[in-house]
Amino acid sequence: MSNEKNFALVDCNNFYASCEKIFQPNLNDKPVVILSNNDGCIIARSNEAKDLKIPMGAPYHQYRRMMEQNHVKAFSSNYTLYGDISSRVMQSLAMMAPNMEVYSIDEAFLRITEIENGDLIKFCADVRNNIQRWIGIPTSIGIAPTKTLAKMANTIAKKQGRKLIKKFSDNYNFACAKDHVFDLRDEQLRKKILEEFDLKDIWGISQASSSKLNRIGIYTALDLCNSNSRQVRSILGVVGERIVYELRGISCLGLQDISPRKSIMSSRSFGRKVTKKEELIEAISSYATRAHEKLKHQKSIAQAIHVYIRTNHFSINEAQYQNGITKSFARATDSLSEIIKMAREAINDIYQPDFNYKKAGIILLDLVPRNQVQENLLILDDAKKREKIEKLENAMSLVNQNLGRNTIFYAALGTKKNWAMQSNNRSPSYTTNIKEIPYVS
Repeated sequence: MSNEKNFALVDCNNFYASCEKIFQPNLNDKPVVILSNNDGCIIARSNEAKDLKIPMGAPYHQYRRMMEQNHVKAFSSNYTLYGDISSRVMQSLAMMAPNMEVYSIDEAFLRITEIENGDLIKFCADVRNNIQRWIGIPTSIGIAPTKTLAKMANTIAKKQGRKLIKKFSDNYNFACAKDHVFDLRDEQLRKKILEEFDLKDIWGISQASSSKLNRIGIYTALDLCNSNSRQVRSILGVVGERIVYELRGISCLGLQDISPRKSIMSSRSFGRKVTKKEELIEAISSYATRAHEKLKHQKSIAQAIHVYIRTNHFSINEAQYQNGITKSFARATDSLSEIIKMAREAINDIYQPDFNYKKAGIILLDLVPRNQVQENLLILDDAKKREKIEKLENAMSLVNQNLGRNTIFYAALGTKKNWAMQSNNRSPSYTTNIKEIPYVS
């Protein structure tokens, strides 16, 4: 085994459900599901819920009785909590392996080329134990010479994937794995694993790409590994060719910094039918505030905004209407007051009375780094006024960070928010709201 270049993929197990269990230890070993906006569909499940055959994406109302009979705990999605726990996990990983790439809210690649004593399995087992002990989140870790193979190794490291290995080696636990850690650097073992992997289970291969490869006799990961890379490139492009080399153990994908998003969207379905323009303005102002938080976090400014509204197309007996409009800012901005003002103008332009609106959304467009803004010399802007607004909004942001979101907010957001989506089963914001910090009596 060469440790010239090695990667580990750390994946948080059943992340949303695991976040809920941190502060409710009585739920350990109990079935848990997380619900989508308005408590509509099941978007995450614990292993215990998966064992009950509760399908991903299933409508909650169809399984509610079955879940009650099996004592399944259902939570409304709490993205504030999940985001904060994710940040803690990633910060902890950075302490143990500085060379890392945050891939998603619950996944990160680590470069583990230079590890003391070269015992990568022990190192990853220690990483996993530390994350469990420090934060309370269980993880699975896959080790391999490429990122594509590390993804595959991570699948095997999970409980359901370990069955795949038992038929190859009775002592695999001692040779290449510890609890939820799997090492795929051994070339002979790798070939056996690749033979068992279907194309669509490979990172970067979609169902459509899999069908194209099937037509030329490629059905498994091993088939793809042994294929003509030039032929694959003619079908799937350079991305497909890279996957071939990655499956052969030749690294083509290094760690990457997170690229700033080119657009930011915030949208929600309403908890009830909305007909009044004033309520639509409150909702869109609230969504603008959330989008603005993301904009400030990545230190970008927006040059344009798109706002849309629509009725419920599933209500076939009701009149239907949907519309959207894009507006450009006179000067690229990250000012919340300017974004809200433009969003209100957009609603005024597209709103039509006598419709039951179900959803609205806002998209901040044409984002550029804040330090690369180009001033418009044709606009006579009041610099002192802009500076005053910036200081005000920075102060608001600081207060909200310390005392909880929306401690201070613009009046445009409203106070009653009768339009807000349903979240009857949401857990407290244990880590981000001082009023909801858990305590022991």
